[in-house]
Amino acid sequence: MKARQMIIAGMAVTLLAAAGPVRAEVKIGKEYMTGGFAIGCQAYTFNRFSAFEAIEKTAQTGSKVIEFFPGQKLSKEEPNLKVDHDASDAVIDKLKKKLAQHKIKAVNYGVVAIPKEEAGARKIFEFAKKMGLRAITTESVDSIDTIEKLVKEFDIAVGYHNHPRQPKNPNYKVWDPNFILDLVKNRDPRIGASADTGHWLRSEVNPLEALKILKGHIVSSHLKDLDKTGRDAHDVPYGTGVANIKACLDELKKQKFKGNIAIEYEYNWDNSVPEVTQCIDFVRQYGKGK
Repeated sequence: MKARQMIIAGMAVTLLAAAGPVRAEVKIGKEYMTGGFAIGCQAYTFNRFSAFEAIEKTAQTGSKVIEFFPGQKLSKEEPNLKVDHDASDAVIDKLKKKLAQHKIKAVNYGVVAIPKEEAGARKIFEFAKKMGLRAITTESVDSIDTIEKLVKEFDIAVGYHNHPRQPKNPNYKVWDPNFILDLVKNRDPRIGASADTGHWLRSEVNPLEALKILKGHIVSSHLKDLDKTGRDAHDVPYGTGVANIKACLDELKKQKFKGNIAIEYEYNWDNSVPEVTQCIDFVRQYGKGK
């Protein structure tokens, strides 16, 4: 009987190995969801303010999650302290206490360059682990081997972000969803895309079609609606632009997307809270079937 149990156990291990890596990164609880999605602010929306103010403004919009970016000053009182992967444990503790005060969960960090050199990359993953983040956002294509190693070690996902196409720089390829798909499809399933719909529009890429191309590989999203396509377009509240946000949400829902959606609102920088709130309300109403 014991020998038989050992054989069965061995078969189970073999089957699990054949199925590929288990995707078990930090889950975002339902209490942080709005309209069925973990939607909140990318702190870069409030880059003219401190991280503490970004948390406050995120709470004002009705958001429950936030994505930080590297280099934002911690607070008006301590502007020399920065939010990044070089932050001390004391700074991280202050940041976490501010988040708890406003019932906001930090879920992501980026866009950040991840070096090939493991020691430098490790600092980023250690910061993410201390913050309890689900994912990191990057565009560091050449570091993917190092990234994959650390994703497996830390159980933290990584999403490849897309800025607009650079016509004078053919080496910049992450604007193309097909390139990202080829990059990540044979990697650990915790490595995928951080889908920026606004930058796809600026690259003359249809956001809905891009999401479909990346089905099963979307880690997070910078969900944007723009007033038009092209490089000189600007952010507008969801449902008032050309991105077809409802269809994008439908597609993410269909894909059983579990990552965070970050509103990176790059317009009306000094007073964007009302417009970001409209985006949150759009998703809240979407969740109600409206």
